Amino acid sequence: MDIKRGENKFYIGEDAGHPDAEIHYVPTGATRIIVDHTHVSDELRGQKVGEKLVMKVIEFAREENLLVVPLCPFTKHQFEVHPEYADVLAK
Repeated sequence: MDIKRGENKFYIGEDAGHPDAEIHYVPTGATRIIVDHTHVSDELRGQKVGEKLVMKVIEFAREENLLVVPLCPFTKHQFEVHPEYADVLAK
């Protein structure tokens, strides 16, 4: 599954208009990003695509020394069930 990077997002499919799946973030300050939206199309549901997108944001945050503010309910849930993501969770 090819996860691409766009402007303030990671996505699957085409970027023009409506990708098949995406996770969107908003930079806030020099050290934080707010994840505010995750979408997975009906065709990709049940394939753990949402989890893979969250993992991509986690990798990105670690590489860039950023903290994540998970406002998106799905992303927030992933932080709750994956304690190994705590190193990038903004407190």
